Amino acid sequence: MRNVVVTGASRGIGLAIATTLAAGGYRVLAIARSESEELRSAIAAGSAHGGALTFRAFDLTDIAAIAGLVGSLRNEFGPLYGLVNNAGIGTSGMLTLMRDDQIETLARVNMIAPIILTKYVLRSMLIERAGRIVNIASIVGGSTGYSGLSAYAATKASLIGFTRSLAREVGQLGITVNAVAPGFVDTQMTRDLTAEQRGQIERRSALRRLPGVDDIAGSVEFLLSERARNITGITLTVDAGNTA
Repeated sequence: MRNVVVTGASRGIGLAIATTLAAGGYRVLAIARSESEELRSAIAAGSAHGGALTFRAFDLTDIAAIAGLVGSLRNEFGPLYGLVNNAGIGTSGMLTLMRDDQIETLARVNMIAPIILTKYVLRSMLIERAGRIVNIASIVGGSTGYSGLSAYAATKASLIGFTRSLAREVGQLGITVNAVAPGFVDTQMTRDLTAEQRGQIERRSALRRLPGVDDIAGSVEFLLSERARNITGITLTVDAGNTA
């Protein structure tokens, strides 16, 4: 059974990715600061079918402890085949009004932590000369802009650049590196929008709807699969045509 690390796996997109991959036959090592009730239920359900979903509590702002985390996962579960860098925070606000510490935290969680985590997971992949890395970016990282998301967009744009260059760096070793860029996704966050705000987003989309978390999870599952063995360095946009 191939091991895949999924960060930010306690809810939303991360939870959907974790459960989809576990159902697809992977052993998912779900990383989050705390275990949500939804994740706990998914683990319990998975245990009845072979225990393909395991939780590890970890705060990715603790950059210095990332190497130890990866080492412990490898020691306990063996080689790491996949990494899904999904964890992130979506702090919004006009740049001139954002506190410096908010910007720093955004960069630490959304950009620095994924890069450092990838560094140490890659060392496991290099030994096996195989692996899949998927970075969860955003349409604001390269396809479009939104007022109040400039700092957030900068962190997501960095993941897209990171994806392209790292794909070149490790491709000859049999490792693929890709990104998935969701648009506005049907999650609790968008459900909190007013009907007018949600309707505006849907009208701007070619398909007149919002993608769901399962759409993002399915894209990640594909990129981890053998069917995508010759796909690397790309950003797959999943936004129901919002940026078409």
